[in-house]
Amino acid sequence: MVKRRLFVVRCPLSVEEQRLEDVRARVSSREKGERRRKNGISGFTLLELMIVMVIIGILAAIAIPSFTMNVKKAREAVLREDLHTIRSAIDSYTYDKQKAPQTGDDLVQSGYLKVMPVDPFTHRADTWIFDQGSTLTTVDETQTGIDDVHSGSQDASTEGNTYNQW
Repeated sequence: MVKRRLFVVRCPLSVEEQRLEDVRARVSSREKGERRRKNGISGFTLLELMIVMVIIGILAAIAIPSFTMNVKKAREAVLREDLHTIRSAIDSYTYDKQKAPQTGDDLVQSGYLKVMPVDPFTHRADTWIFDQGSTLTTVDETQTGIDDVHSGSQDASTEGNTYNQW
């Protein structure tokens, strides 16, 4: 089977036929919802782009403060959990060894903590403030040492106090 190609040759249109063709083209482009400028290039005007930019700016102005507050609350939750974990390790060490740990490294070396947690506000593991107690907490305890821990951050919390008071 042989395929044959047909070539269509268009004859030049008369002026009236050309006008009719132009009207048909304009009507079909309007029906399709296309916007055309006089030169036939479609696009957005400067005013439309400025309106979109203003709307994006307003949405960003609303979203950014709530985003930063949520990040701060998440860090506070991490700090609370880290303080609870370290305080539990101090208590376990004290009850098991009948003496309080002398440094934070004692908790890591004895296996009560795998590593010292990183403070979520100072971004360092060596800024924890350990309180040295002067009283014995149990009857079996033979030596005083660390009995509490606080963050090393001086920043204000959402509760109104500083993190090193938690």
